Amino acid sequence: MDAIILLVSDMNKSIDFYKNVLGLPLKSQSPEWTEFFLKGTKLALHVNKRLKDRMSSKIGILIGFMVLDINETYKILKARGAKFIKEPKEENFGKHAIVEDPDGYMISLVQLTGKPTEDIDLLLGME
Repeated sequence: MDAIILLVSDMNKSIDFYKNVLGLPLKSQSPEWTEFFLKGTKLALHVNKRLKDRMSSKIGILIGFMVLDINETYKILKARGAKFIKEPKEENFGKHAIVEDPDGYMISLVQLTGKPTEDIDLLLGME
């Protein structure tokens, strides 16, 4: 998979959220198309004026990130103004929280009980 593409209503608000709140590495940016992550699958944001009023396609979409310390991640994101719709909670697989982006897309944060299969952390990038 090359990219996950989210249709957004306000590119500047979305860039601010993904770059400054979540801390994702910005690859490229323009008024209509922005990409995050320098290698591997990209997260792309796209403004499409014709679809802007029909944003119901976001229902059922959940983007997931693994984190090494969900409590620390929660504190950092909360201080940056992130809106949590599920605060960190112990689950059978580890700890889990959900934050919402400016368009209402859900971002899942997971701290697995065992060692993750990849050495990546949402806030720290590649280890």
